[in-house]
Amino acid sequence: MFEIVRKRELNDAVKLMEIDAPLIAKKAQPGQFIILRIDEKGERIPLTIADFNPEKGTVTIIFQEVGATTKRLGQLNEGDALLDFVGPLGTASHLDGYKKVAVIGGGLGCAIAYPQAKKLHVMGAQVDSIIGFRNRDLIILEEEINAVSDRVFVATDDGSAGEKGFVSDVLRRLIDEGNAYDLVIAIGPLMMMKVVCDVTREYGIKTIVSMNPVMIDGTGMCGGCRVQVGGETKFACVDGPDFDGHLVDFDAAMSRQRMFRRAEQEADHRCRIGLTHGKDGVK
Repeated sequence: MFEIVRKRELNDAVKLMEIDAPLIAKKAQPGQFIILRIDEKGERIPLTIADFNPEKGTVTIIFQEVGATTKRLGQLNEGDALLDFVGPLGTASHLDGYKKVAVIGGGLGCAIAYPQAKKLHVMGAQVDSIIGFRNRDLIILEEEINAVSDRVFVATDDGSAGEKGFVSDVLRRLIDEGNAYDLVIAIGPLMMMKVVCDVTREYGIKTIVSMNPVMIDGTGMCGGCRVQVGGETKFACVDGPDFDGHLVDFDAAMSRQRMFRRAEQEADHRCRIGLTHGKDGVK
Protein backbone atom coordinates (compact mmCIF):
# COMPACT_ATOMS: atom_id res chain seq x y z
CA MET A 1 0.00 0.00 0.00
CA PHE A 2 1.13 3.55 -0.79
CA GLU A 3 0.19 6.15 1.81
CA ILE A 4 -0.95 9.68 0.96
CA VAL A 5 1.31 11.82 3.17
CA ARG A 6 0.19 15.23 1.90
CA LYS A 7 -2.85 16.59 0.09
CA ARG A 8 -3.33 20.10 -1.26
CA GLU A 9 -6.10 21.72 -3.28
CA LEU A 10 -4.68 23.81 -6.14
CA ASN A 11 -8.08 25.02 -7.36
CA ASP A 12 -11.67 23.79 -7.23
CA ALA A 13 -11.00 20.80 -9.49
CA VAL A 14 -7.25 20.18 -9.27
CA LYS A 15 -5.54 18.45 -6.36
CA LEU A 16 -1.95 17.64 -5.43
CA MET A 17 -1.00 14.51 -3.52
CA GLU A 18 2.37 13.45 -2.17
CA ILE A 19 2.64 9.67 -2.04
CA ASP A 20 5.02 7.55 0.03
CA ALA A 21 6.82 5.55 -2.67
CA PRO A 22 10.56 5.43 -1.82
CA LEU A 23 11.66 3.03 -4.58
CA ILE A 24 10.00 5.13 -7.30
CA ALA A 25 11.32 8.37 -5.79
CA LYS A 26 14.90 7.05 -6.08
CA LYS A 27 14.57 6.39 -9.82
CA ALA A 28 12.14 9.08 -11.02
CA GLN A 29 13.15 11.70 -13.57
CA PRO A 30 11.29 14.60 -15.24
CA GLY A 31 9.03 13.44 -18.06
CA GLN A 32 8.16 10.09 -16.49
CA PHE A 33 4.84 8.94 -15.09
CA ILE A 34 3.20 6.39 -12.81
CA ILE A 35 0.10 4.23 -13.10
CA LEU A 36 -2.04 3.91 -10.00
CA ARG A 37 -5.02 1.89 -8.87
CA ILE A 38 -7.06 2.91 -5.83
CA ASP A 39 -8.29 -0.58 -4.95
CA GLU A 40 -8.80 -4.04 -6.43
CA LYS A 41 -11.85 -2.97 -8.44
CA GLY A 42 -10.36 0.31 -9.59
CA GLU A 43 -9.16 1.17 -13.08
CA ARG A 44 -5.53 1.87 -13.88
CA ILE A 45 -4.86 5.53 -14.63
CA PRO A 46 -1.59 7.18 -15.69
CA LEU A 47 -0.47 10.39 -14.00
CA THR A 48 2.69 12.39 -14.59
CA ILE A 49 5.29 12.56 -11.84
CA ALA A 50 5.00 16.25 -10.94
CA ASP A 51 7.82 16.11 -8.39
CA PHE A 52 9.86 13.62 -6.40
CA ASN A 53 11.97 13.67 -3.26
CA PRO A 54 14.43 10.78 -2.92
CA GLU A 55 15.39 11.84 0.62
CA LYS A 56 11.79 11.75 1.86
CA GLY A 57 10.91 8.84 -0.40
CA THR A 58 7.87 10.59 -1.86
CA VAL A 59 6.40 11.17 -5.32
CA THR A 60 4.02 14.04 -6.09
CA ILE A 61 1.08 13.70 -8.48
CA ILE A 62 -1.35 16.38 -9.64
CA PHE A 63 -4.72 15.54 -11.15
CA GLN A 64 -7.99 17.10 -12.22
CA GLU A 65 -11.25 15.59 -10.96
CA VAL A 66 -12.91 14.79 -14.27
CA GLY A 67 -13.68 11.07 -14.50
CA ALA A 68 -14.91 8.49 -12.04
CA THR A 69 -11.48 7.47 -10.76
CA THR A 70 -10.03 10.94 -10.29
CA LYS A 71 -13.18 11.96 -8.43
CA ARG A 72 -12.74 8.98 -6.11
CA LEU A 73 -9.05 9.78 -5.77
CA GLY A 74 -9.90 13.36 -4.83
CA GLN A 75 -12.05 12.12 -1.95
CA LEU A 76 -9.10 10.39 -0.28
CA ASN A 77 -7.23 12.19 2.47
CA GLU A 78 -3.85 12.19 4.15
CA GLY A 79 -3.34 8.84 5.85
CA ASP A 80 -5.36 6.93 3.24
CA ALA A 81 -3.49 4.59 0.91
CA LEU A 82 -3.50 3.47 -2.72
CA LEU A 83 -3.36 -0.20 -3.63
CA ASP A 84 -1.04 0.15 -6.65
CA PHE A 85 1.46 2.86 -7.56
CA VAL A 86 3.71 1.64 -10.39
CA GLY A 87 6.66 3.46 -11.94
CA PRO A 88 8.62 5.28 -12.98
CA LEU A 89 7.34 4.60 -16.50
CA GLY A 90 8.17 6.25 -19.82
CA THR A 91 11.43 7.68 -21.09
CA ALA A 92 12.94 10.50 -19.03
CA SER A 93 13.32 13.88 -20.71
CA HIS A 94 16.69 14.56 -22.36
CA LEU A 95 17.68 17.99 -21.06
CA ASP A 96 21.48 18.00 -21.16
CA GLY A 97 23.38 20.71 -23.00
CA TYR A 98 20.75 23.43 -23.33
CA LYS A 99 21.65 26.95 -22.28
CA LYS A 100 18.44 28.96 -22.81
CA VAL A 101 15.05 27.28 -22.78
CA ALA A 102 11.43 28.39 -22.95
CA VAL A 103 9.23 26.03 -20.94
CA ILE A 104 5.54 26.38 -21.78
CA GLY A 105 2.69 24.91 -19.76
CA GLY A 106 -0.97 25.15 -20.67
CA GLY A 107 -3.49 24.50 -17.90
CA LEU A 108 -2.86 21.18 -16.21
CA GLY A 109 0.18 20.79 -18.46
CA CYS A 110 1.98 23.00 -15.93
CA ALA A 111 2.17 19.94 -13.67
CA ILE A 112 4.37 18.30 -16.32
CA ALA A 113 6.25 21.47 -17.26
CA TYR A 114 7.27 22.19 -13.66
CA PRO A 115 9.70 19.25 -13.19
CA GLN A 116 11.21 20.01 -16.60
CA ALA A 117 11.85 23.64 -15.63
CA LYS A 118 13.17 22.55 -12.23
CA LYS A 119 15.70 20.13 -13.73
CA LEU A 120 16.89 22.68 -16.30
CA HIS A 121 17.27 25.30 -13.56
CA VAL A 122 19.35 22.94 -11.42
CA MET A 123 21.54 22.18 -14.45
CA GLY A 124 22.27 25.89 -14.89
CA ALA A 125 20.16 26.68 -17.94
CA GLN A 126 18.38 30.01 -18.28
CA VAL A 127 14.69 29.20 -18.05
CA ASP A 128 11.84 31.40 -19.25
CA SER A 129 8.53 29.83 -18.26
CA ILE A 130 5.27 30.72 -19.99
CA ILE A 131 2.11 29.42 -18.33
CA GLY A 132 -1.38 29.81 -19.73
CA PHE A 133 -4.88 29.39 -18.32
CA ARG A 134 -8.43 30.30 -19.25
CA ASN A 135 -8.73 32.66 -16.27
CA ARG A 136 -7.16 33.67 -12.94
CA ASP A 137 -9.11 31.11 -10.90
CA LEU A 138 -7.51 28.21 -12.77
CA ILE A 139 -3.87 29.21 -12.22
CA ILE A 140 -1.79 26.48 -10.56
CA LEU A 141 1.86 26.14 -9.48
CA GLU A 142 2.75 29.78 -10.20
CA GLU A 143 4.83 30.06 -7.03
CA GLU A 144 6.65 26.76 -7.66
CA ILE A 145 7.42 27.63 -11.28
CA ASN A 146 8.65 31.08 -10.24
CA ALA A 147 11.15 29.43 -7.91
CA VAL A 148 12.81 27.48 -10.75
CA SER A 149 12.63 30.07 -13.54
CA ASP A 150 14.61 33.18 -14.44
CA ARG A 151 11.41 34.77 -15.74
CA VAL A 152 7.76 33.74 -15.67
CA PHE A 153 5.09 35.01 -18.04
CA VAL A 154 1.42 34.37 -17.31
CA ALA A 155 -1.22 34.45 -20.05
CA THR A 156 -4.98 34.14 -19.60
CA ASP A 157 -7.65 33.92 -22.26
CA ASP A 158 -9.76 36.62 -20.61
CA GLY A 159 -6.92 38.84 -19.35
CA SER A 160 -7.88 38.38 -15.70
CA ALA A 161 -4.20 37.69 -14.84
CA GLY A 162 -0.96 38.38 -16.64
CA GLU A 163 -1.24 39.08 -20.36
CA LYS A 164 -4.44 38.60 -22.30
CA GLY A 165 -3.94 36.02 -25.02
CA PHE A 166 -2.29 32.68 -25.60
CA VAL A 167 1.08 31.23 -24.64
CA SER A 168 2.01 31.11 -28.32
CA ASP A 169 1.52 34.89 -28.54
CA VAL A 170 3.90 35.41 -25.61
CA LEU A 171 6.47 33.05 -27.11
CA ARG A 172 6.43 34.81 -30.48
CA ARG A 173 6.89 38.19 -28.79
CA LEU A 174 9.84 36.94 -26.75
CA ILE A 175 11.53 35.48 -29.82
CA ASP A 176 10.95 38.68 -31.79
CA GLU A 177 12.52 40.63 -28.91
CA GLY A 178 15.75 38.75 -29.54
CA ASN A 179 15.59 35.84 -27.13
CA ALA A 180 17.60 33.07 -28.79
CA TYR A 181 16.18 29.86 -27.33
CA ASP A 182 17.97 26.66 -28.18
CA LEU A 183 14.98 24.61 -26.99
CA VAL A 184 11.27 25.10 -26.42
CA ILE A 185 9.30 22.63 -24.31
CA ALA A 186 5.52 22.79 -24.78
CA ILE A 187 3.12 20.78 -22.63
CA GLY A 188 -0.65 21.13 -22.58
CA PRO A 189 -3.70 20.60 -24.80
CA LEU A 190 -2.97 19.21 -28.26
CA MET A 191 -4.09 22.35 -30.06
CA MET A 192 -1.87 24.51 -27.86
CA MET A 193 1.16 22.34 -28.55
CA LYS A 194 0.41 22.33 -32.27
CA VAL A 195 0.23 26.13 -32.42
CA VAL A 196 3.46 26.50 -30.43
CA CYS A 197 5.18 24.11 -32.85
CA ASP A 198 3.89 26.15 -35.79
CA VAL A 199 5.55 29.22 -34.25
CA THR A 200 8.89 27.56 -33.49
CA ARG A 201 9.04 25.91 -36.90
CA GLU A 202 9.17 29.39 -38.45
CA TYR A 203 12.26 30.21 -36.38
CA GLY A 204 13.94 26.82 -36.60
CA ILE A 205 13.86 26.24 -32.82
CA LYS A 206 13.90 22.64 -31.59
CA THR A 207 10.65 21.90 -29.78
CA ILE A 208 9.73 19.02 -27.49
CA VAL A 209 6.12 18.17 -26.64
CA SER A 210 4.63 15.68 -24.18
CA MET A 211 1.88 13.44 -25.59
CA ASN A 212 -0.89 12.09 -23.37
CA PRO A 213 -3.12 9.75 -25.39
CA VAL A 214 -5.35 7.08 -23.87
CA MET A 215 -3.16 4.62 -21.99
CA ILE A 216 -3.93 1.35 -20.22
CA ASP A 217 -0.92 -0.83 -19.40
CA GLY A 218 1.98 1.63 -19.70
CA THR A 219 4.34 -0.98 -21.16
CA GLY A 220 3.60 -0.75 -24.91
CA MET A 221 1.52 -3.94 -25.01
CA CYS A 222 -2.00 -2.58 -25.53
CA GLY A 223 -1.20 -0.09 -28.30
CA GLY A 224 -3.81 2.36 -27.09
CA CYS A 225 -1.31 5.19 -26.72
CA ARG A 226 -0.03 5.11 -30.29
CA VAL A 227 0.89 8.40 -31.94
CA GLN A 228 2.22 9.24 -35.39
CA VAL A 229 5.69 10.80 -35.27
CA GLY A 230 7.68 11.42 -38.43
CA GLY A 231 5.41 9.09 -40.37
CA GLU A 232 6.00 6.22 -37.94
CA THR A 233 3.80 4.76 -35.23
CA LYS A 234 5.18 5.31 -31.74
CA PHE A 235 3.86 4.36 -28.33
CA ALA A 236 3.75 7.27 -25.90
CA CYS A 237 4.20 5.03 -22.87
CA VAL A 238 7.55 3.57 -23.91
CA ASP A 239 8.86 5.72 -26.78
CA GLY A 240 7.76 8.92 -25.07
CA PRO A 241 5.92 10.73 -23.69
CA ASP A 242 8.37 13.35 -25.06
CA PHE A 243 8.59 13.71 -28.84
CA ASP A 244 9.95 16.16 -31.39
CA GLY A 245 6.96 18.46 -31.82
CA HIS A 246 7.83 19.24 -35.43
CA LEU A 247 7.41 15.55 -36.31
CA VAL A 248 4.17 14.84 -34.41
CA ASP A 249 0.99 14.45 -36.48
CA PHE A 250 -1.25 16.57 -34.26
CA ASP A 251 -4.25 16.26 -36.59
CA ALA A 252 -4.19 12.47 -36.24
CA ALA A 253 -3.76 12.76 -32.46
CA MET A 254 -6.72 15.12 -32.17
CA SER A 255 -8.83 12.86 -34.36
CA ARG A 256 -8.09 9.89 -32.08
CA GLN A 257 -8.85 12.02 -29.03
CA ARG A 258 -12.29 12.89 -30.41
CA MET A 259 -13.08 9.19 -30.83
CA PHE A 260 -13.22 8.79 -27.05
CA ARG A 261 -14.99 12.06 -26.23
CA ARG A 262 -18.41 10.50 -25.64
CA ALA A 263 -16.99 7.76 -23.41
CA GLU A 264 -14.98 10.30 -21.44
CA GLN A 265 -18.14 12.25 -20.70
CA GLU A 266 -19.75 9.14 -19.21
CA ALA A 267 -18.05 8.56 -15.89
CA ASP A 268 -19.63 5.11 -15.50
CA HIS A 269 -18.71 3.89 -18.99
CA ARG A 270 -17.51 0.28 -18.93
CA CYS A 271 -15.09 -0.90 -21.58
CA ARG A 272 -15.03 -4.36 -23.12
CA ILE A 273 -12.31 -5.70 -20.85
CA GLY A 274 -14.26 -4.86 -17.73
CA LEU A 275 -12.55 -1.67 -16.62
CA THR A 276 -14.32 1.62 -15.99
CA HIS A 277 -12.90 4.44 -18.05
CA GLY A 278 -12.99 8.18 -17.70
CA LYS A 279 -10.86 11.14 -18.70
CA ASP A 280 -8.74 10.97 -15.61
CA GLY A 281 -5.92 13.38 -15.31
CA VAL A 282 -2.51 14.36 -16.65
CA LYS A 283 -1.13 11.23 -18.07
